[in-house]
Amino acid sequence: MARLAVRGDKTVTRLLRKQEEEYPISQERLYYRIGEVSRITGIKPHVLRYWESEFRVIKPHKGGSLQRLYRRKDLDLILKIRKLLYEEGFTISGAKKKIRDLERAENNRVKLRLVEKRSGGKDHDLLLAVREELRGIRGLLE
Repeated sequence: MARLAVRGDKTVTRLLRKQEEEYPISQERLYYRIGEVSRITGIKPHVLRYWESEFRVIKPHKGGSLQRLYRRKDLDLILKIRKLLYEEGFTISGAKKKIRDLERAENNRVKLRLVEKRSGGKDHDLLLAVREELRGIRGLLE
């Protein structure tokens, strides 16, 4: 599962780089308006608004002017969703489940890194063995 998440991140990064060639994204900017996100991702604004209602992970900031302001994290998520729906043929509900699974895998990796830092690396081998055992159990359950 972790490999899929990493492979998906690389694909999203590649897609984002490709889009940046056509519509450059400034690394210094914190927020992008919906029209800019639409041009960068190739997705119409009304579709972006619909995806906000369907995918709770897309949470653009709405400032005092009530305009949607997307962060780089939101752009990455939108490109992941676009890839799942348009290139891999997922349904909306299937893409929701996949995004949720990818988030859980990332959260588990972050938690494992935190535990490793707290233990000073002493229990690293034990944690890896436990993780592999749990993956085996999950494989049996699926």
